[in-house]
Amino acid sequence: MVNPFDLKAALTAKHAQHVVLIHFPIALFIAGAAFDFLGQWAKNRALAAVAYWNFFAAALMSVPVLLTGLLAWQWQLEGQKLKGILLEHLIAGLTAAAGLVVTWLVLFEARRKKQAAPPVRFLLEAVGVIAVIVAGHLGGFVSGVNGSN
Repeated sequence: MVNPFDLKAALTAKHAQHVVLIHFPIALFIAGAAFDFLGQWAKNRALAAVAYWNFFAAALMSVPVLLTGLLAWQWQLEGQKLKGILLEHLIAGLTAAAGLVVTWLVLFEARRKKQAAPPVRFLLEAVGVIAVIVAGHLGGFVSGVNGSN
């Protein structure tokens, strides 16, 4: 019988917390990018505020996602050197997380200075969305959803 209080078993289960948690920053970031674009297009400050808080929550949620991913690597693979799709997934995930955080920081700084958000944020958002899509796609292969792992 499996011990329900075994942290290692809980975090390295077939559908571990990393696989569950990852959906939050993905959805929050993509929704934030959509709200930011719509807010700019419609000149709607409320939509821009929603985008800001979506980016904040996405950046915040990326921390436990990264931690659970790194823990799964250490526990399931015993820290062995990564290669192939798993290494690509790690690189894309770190890039996506950096994109989430940098996008939020750019908006945070603009709000702090009471300035309009710089147009470069749309480039950051686009790169971030692409990195999230790539990391998620590769993660599907790692988990076996998109094919055998």
